[in-house]
Order: sequence, then structure tokens, then C-alpha cells
Amino acid sequence: MARRILIVGGVAGGATAAARLRRLDESAEIVMFERGEHISFANCGLPYYIGDTIVDRDELLLQTPESFHDRYRVDVRVGHEAVLIDRVAKRLHVRRLSDGALVEEPYDALVLSPGADPIRPPLEGADEEGVFTLRNLADTDRIKTFVQQPGIRRAVVVGGGYIGVEMAENLRALTLSVSIVELTDHLVQPLDPDMAGDLHAHVAKNGVGLYLNCGVTAIRRTASGLSVQTSTGGAICADLVVLAVGVRPEGTFAREAGLEMGVRGTIRVDEHMRTSDPSIYAVGDAIEVADFVTGARTFVPLASPANRQGRIAADNLCGIPSAYKGTQGTAILKAFEMTVAVTGANERALKAAGIPYAKTYTHSGSHAGYYPGATQMNVKLLFRVPDGKLLGAQLTGRDGVDKRCDVLATAIRAGMTVHDLTDLELAYAPPFGSAKDPVNMAGYVAQNVLDGLEKQFYAEDVAGLDPAKVTLLDVRTAEEFAAGSIPGAVNIPVDDLRARLGELDAKKPVYEFCRIGLRGHVAYRILSQSGFPEVYNLAGGYRFYRAATRVFPITPSS
Repeated sequence: MARRILIVGGVAGGATAAARLRRLDESAEIVMFERGEHISFANCGLPYYIGDTIVDRDELLLQTPESFHDRYRVDVRVGHEAVLIDRVAKRLHVRRLSDGALVEEPYDALVLSPGADPIRPPLEGADEEGVFTLRNLADTDRIKTFVQQPGIRRAVVVGGGYIGVEMAENLRALTLSVSIVELTDHLVQPLDPDMAGDLHAHVAKNGVGLYLNCGVTAIRRTASGLSVQTSTGGAICADLVVLAVGVRPEGTFAREAGLEMGVRGTIRVDEHMRTSDPSIYAVGDAIEVADFVTGARTFVPLASPANRQGRIAADNLCGIPSAYKGTQGTAILKAFEMTVAVTGANERALKAAGIPYAKTYTHSGSHAGYYPGATQMNVKLLFRVPDGKLLGAQLTGRDGVDKRCDVLATAIRAGMTVHDLTDLELAYAPPFGSAKDPVNMAGYVAQNVLDGLEKQFYAEDVAGLDPAKVTLLDVRTAEEFAAGSIPGAVNIPVDDLRARLGELDAKKPVYEFCRIGLRGHVAYRILSQSGFPEVYNLAGGYRFYRAATRVFPITPSS
């Protein structure tokens, strides 16, 4: 007898599982239940439709119930909400939203892909007209219709994550005045704070008001629109508010069915995507995953992992051994003309896991500097000491950030070290890269640190340095020094350093720096071999120090 497999939820996880199941088992009866109107849509493209970058709404619809049935013979039922699992009888209770009728559906196996819901914080005014969340096409249609009304000129985005930044960019594209209010000290939480400085400057340069370390306490209706009250005591006037403070896994009916639950209300699964009930699998944004780097149990709602999980669940349901090996959180963001990318663990995660690590920063051209159009790329590497195993990477820049992040993501997945990065043979021609690719350069710098050829200090260490006890040495040119330097620093250009060593006190530790770290490394090698026993080079250089320590206004004006 043919198996009857029910799938709750479509989009990345559920639709992938259904398609893979059909390709592996032509005889199975597959039924998919979706609460919304659409089973497969490009949810990552929603902000770009609002901002008119994507003009045709139909481009967001990857599959319709009809096309999915025609191709895969899956019985797709939209407008159906799963409300209860009877694990003993193996029946799924489903509410038909058109009339509220409850139906019972027997199953041999059940795949849960309920996704995650946007968090609507319990704020006064969160349900006011003009206050939105963004998760699906219906939300998108409501926002797009609203912003097309006359008089909609001012927007506040609450939350500075991926969706928050993307919404800010796309609302600016519609010529709205936009502000982002972010509770923490930086945008895009997978970034470490020190790597967010350039992003903050770029977002602000594009006309977005940026309020960090600032919460929203209420949204109130006034005669002129909405007033967003903040934790700093100020207020921001708006016509439109987008709540983008994150998502929570939709695991309520799984919990009520007695399935084992994980962190933050997720559904716990094993490496085969099987829940605590061997007949029930779960995939996508609602499940708990293992962090690939640290091993910690966590919640990472990303599309690419959801697709892999759907495939793995289908494989195991069809007798093909397949295992999910963890999520490393590889993600990328377009923020106006800037690209931000991350993979692996950040410093916060490594500290929580107790993993000893070191970090380096490099600033390389996106391609050969003599070929027109090269732009700077900033790369932060995190690696284990003492063996140099790669643990994480964060990149900001413009062109070429995506491919370097993908190389580093692959290196982390393969268990490579920073030493291995120096041996990678990557594609080179002047329009595309350099003979020493940014990935190679990151490996060289990290290798120098591990091999003891350079000791570093960091932007966050500068405030604690006492010029009376240490020498703070700027090795840039006199012109660069005159344009601005770290307070208390003296200036000896690196090309003059050998001839002017006598001007320095060899008994004092020397903390030296240049613009991006390269001249600083040369200075370090000169000093460390010239009788200066304690020398440190500023990781990332003065440019990175300036970006990492720049302070943005945190008190909104009324």
C-alpha cells in the first residue's frame, strides 16, 4: 500500500521536502497543508518588491498550487491550518480557514515545516494603522499599498537586522525619510560591533537616521501621524512603522503534541531531521540546529539550511541515509552600495563556547589596484589558537565580497586552517582579483600572528593606553598624520624609521599603527629586530580604528 505523507507548511523546507519525496517515490500520496495563500514564494525578495527593484509581483511566486501539482502530483491545500497532532492515532487535525471546518487527515509520516512568525512586541500602539511586520506576500501587499498613498513621507524601521536594513534601503528608494531604531550598539547582530562601523557610516551617508542603543517604548497616534516614543526620552515622527525585531519559531502545536522542544521554542530534531516521534520529521525555521563551529544548540532561520533540511528529511523517509551537519550561519546583505557577509562564529559565540581564538583584520582591493574600479574590502578572520583552525569570517565592502565569503565558508566547512588559506590557488585576472587574493592576504596576516612574527593590539585597547607609559607611534606620512591621528601619538613615517630609531625609548612598549596595517607590519618587523622588546601593531590600522569607534547620535530629535 502506498504511504501517505503529510507536510505542514511550504516555502523553502516543506516544498523542497515534497518535491524530493516525489522524485524518490512515485507511488506515495503526498499532501501539503499551507495556512497562507502561497506554497512557494521568494520571501528574501519581498523588500525589493516594496522598493520597486522587483517590479512584477509574479516574479516572487516560485510555484503555485497548480504548477506544483502538475509537476509533482502533490495535493496542495492552501488556506488550511494544522492545529493538532494525534500521535497515537496518527492523525493530523486541520482547520479549513474558508469556513472554519475541522478535518482529520491520517498519515504514515508527517513533515513539519511551520516556519517562524515575525515578533510583534507588546508595545502600546503596535496595532495602530500604519504599523507593519514583513514575513509573507500578504504583508508585502499591505505595505506596498500603504506607501503608495499620498502623504506617506516618513518611515521608522524598528530593528537593525537583515530585514530592517533591507527595508530601510528600499523605503529610501521610494524617497521616504527613513530612520532605524536599534536596541543594541550595532546593526546586523551576526557582525561583531567592530565590523559594523563602516556599515553605520554608509547607511547614514545614504540618508538613514541611525539610532543605536535605543529602544522603542510606544507608538502613539497624533494629529500629524505616528509618534515613535524611545527609551532615550525622545520621539520620531512617522507615517509608517515597520517592526523588524526578529522572528520566533512556530512550534506551538508541536509542543502541544508532546514533541521534545529545543531552545527558544524550537522543535528538537536529530541529524536526520527526525523529531522525538519517529514518524514525524521537522525542517526549516521552526527547528533547533547545531552550530557547526561551536556545537551549541541554536535557532538560525535561513533559507539555504531550510532547503537542505527538506531534502535530508525526504531522503531519510525514502531509506537514503542522510544527515544534517549543522548550520554555520553563512549570510549576505546588500545595504545600498555596500555588501556585508558573515560565516561561522562571531566573537560573542566563541566566548560563550569557551573556545580560545585570535582575530585579524585585512583591507584588500576587490581586484588589482591598477585596473579601474577597485574598491576596498574589509575581512575579519577568527581562528582557533594555537592550530589556526578557521572559526568565522566577516566581510564588508562592495564588489567581490560574496565570492570571498563563499570561499571562507567552504574553508570552514572543510575544517581548514589559516595556513591552508595561504595555499589556495584562486582565479586571478586584473578585472576580477589580485595575484594575492584577499583570502590569501587574510591567511598571510593570520599566519604571521600564529607564527609570532607580529603581536597585535586592537581598537578597543586604545582607550586604555597611557602615553606616559607607552609609545604610541604613527608610521604614516606626515600629511596623513596632520589630517588626524590617535591622541598622544608621535609620528615617524615607516620609510624614515630605521634612521630615526634613536628618537624612541627602547624601554617603553611601542604601540604602532599605519592606515590599514600593512606599513605597520613593516614597522613592527623593523622595531622587533632593532632592540625594542615589546612591540604591537594595531590590527586593521587607523582607518579601522576610526570606523570601529565612531559614535552615532542615539537621541532622536522630535
